[in-house]
Amino acid sequence: MSSAVKPSRTTWFIVGVVALIVAVAGIAAVTSGDDPDADVPEGVEQTRPVSVTGAPLPVVAADGTDPALGLVAPVITGATFDGTPVAIGPGSPTLVTFLAHWCPHCRAEVPRLVEWHAQGDVPEGLQVVAVATSTTSSRPNYPPSEWLAEEGWPFPVLADDEAQQAGMAMGLQSFPFFVLLDAEGTVLWRHSGQIEPDVLTDQITSALDTSPAA
Repeated sequence: MSSAVKPSRTTWFIVGVVALIVAVAGIAAVTSGDDPDADVPEGVEQTRPVSVTGAPLPVVAADGTDPALGLVAPVITGATFDGTPVAIGPGSPTLVTFLAHWCPHCRAEVPRLVEWHAQGDVPEGLQVVAVATSTTSSRPNYPPSEWLAEEGWPFPVLADDEAQQAGMAMGLQSFPFFVLLDAEGTVLWRHSGQIEPDVLTDQITSALDTSPAA
């Protein structure tokens, strides 16, 4: 009859060390998983301070009437995720696109806008600026900086503050939200929801052609 071989002290020591390493690794994984910003590069922030100069725009009426048309939009100054200054105001025709990382319509629209740029369909002389707003780490597809980078977003992005001042200044109601300004900062057109790129181009071209600043 064979006798059982008892593990030596060395064997138990090795087993204990391995178990300790596994436990520490597990704790580290859980801890890093609790921090949604753990892999964000140093210096990158998902919200940034925003300054608004001028009266906020009224929201679109329930019947679709837009009381902001013809009004001068407030000037918005802020910064990109990495702190590079961004300003939205007079100077050149500008399309401002408000995006929320958790919004499924925004996630569907962004690739189409990337393609719109890649195909050269952006009207000549038009500046396009995105505003990443309504940002919260508890909602899907966070952080917005990584989402837009992965999509290859080609335009500047202003990171709104936690109070969503940039969005509120432009009368934001839903996502995605588009605001077209002429070179003097006058509101020519606003739109909530997804829009086909060719329709977007037509809307912009038509509005700019009839703008007093044209």
